[in-house]
Amino acid sequence: MGYSVGQVAGFAGVTVRTLHHYDEIGLLGPSGRSGAGHRRYDDADLDRLQRILFYRELGFPLEEVAVLLDDPDSDPREHLRRQHALLSDRIDRLQRMAKAVEHAMEARQMGINLTPEEKFEVFGDKDPEQYAEEAERRWGGTDTYRESQRRAASYTKDDWKRMQGEVADWAARYAALMEAGEAPDGERAMDMAEEHRLHISTWFYTCTYEIHTGLGETYVSDERFKAFYDGMRPGLAEHLRDAILANALRSL
Repeated sequence: MGYSVGQVAGFAGVTVRTLHHYDEIGLLGPSGRSGAGHRRYDDADLDRLQRILFYRELGFPLEEVAVLLDDPDSDPREHLRRQHALLSDRIDRLQRMAKAVEHAMEARQMGINLTPEEKFEVFGDKDPEQYAEEAERRWGGTDTYRESQRRAASYTKDDWKRMQGEVADWAARYAALMEAGEAPDGERAMDMAEEHRLHISTWFYTCTYEIHTGLGETYVSDERFKAFYDGMRPGLAEHLRDAILANALRSL
């Protein structure tokens, strides 16, 4: 006797109206009728419906679905291969989308939880999240990275403005120190390197002398960091690196 239209609708999770429409346009007609003239679907009809719904899920218009299913050169195995290829492609796209969303979430977790207006007020045209991906690549998964994220995520606009003020004050004093001819291993330079280390410890994570020395090398080797510090005064990145090293040796 086969299955009634209501039963098939229940199996497939579609409406009876949808099945009627598929019948009207010749996409899926029932293989038989009951004595009262009601639609009756067999297992082959259910297989075809499954393929229809699969292609619909992938966004194919009904006209194209009909062409795919009624291709005289195709067979069930070819449909399965096509479906597998389409699913694999969709999975790949979804994975790329998910990765993009994850990166966006991670950037937000770096703590710049400000509105666009507040970001501009605090950072001007500089993107405070531009190093997020680099930081994750180098230190992601470490306790230091997680601590930095946790702290930064709690900061308000006023916190960031206070931090920026401290950086600006330090930069002005360090530039003046260099202008005065202070050597990197001079007492004042080492004291300011120590102030720099403590600033990181206060705002982001416990910055040991070993970590600080590694950062100093990054300030010179990474063009982005070098541009940031040399923007305070030409040559400041290398001077600071040497002062950081001298300060670390002084602590031994």
